[in-house]
Amino acid sequence: MNFNKNDIAIFLARIFFSSFMITHGVPKFYRIFEEKIRFADPIGLGKELSLYLATFSELIAPALIIIGLKTRFFSVFPVITMIVAAFIVHGDDPFKKMEPALLFLVGFLIILINGPGKISIDYYLGKK
Repeated sequence: MNFNKNDIAIFLARIFFSSFMITHGVPKFYRIFEEKIRFADPIGLGKELSLYLATFSELIAPALIIIGLKTRFFSVFPVITMIVAAFIVHGDDPFKKMEPALLFLVGFLIILINGPGKISIDYYLGKK
């Protein structure tokens, strides 16, 4: 198979943004098993549900994005989570606190807009 520069670029974006996001999701995953859940409730869903959604968005969805499975669908979850993180959780904080969420937001928006590229399960499933 012949890959062009765009295929390689979107593959690298999927790998790196998702891998970096997973480093934020793993600690949240362990928090699920704590006796008393301590987590923010920025949009009024409850601490537990907020933690579950954040964990899914920062651990499970990025893992599926890495392999390129339902890439556009699963990219929506980190995008929404980073909007909440940047503009609600860190909305009143200095830019330096908001910046990581904004960087992730832009990265996952790029993935959402471009799709998975040829180096993905989505591409191979679509060829059949």
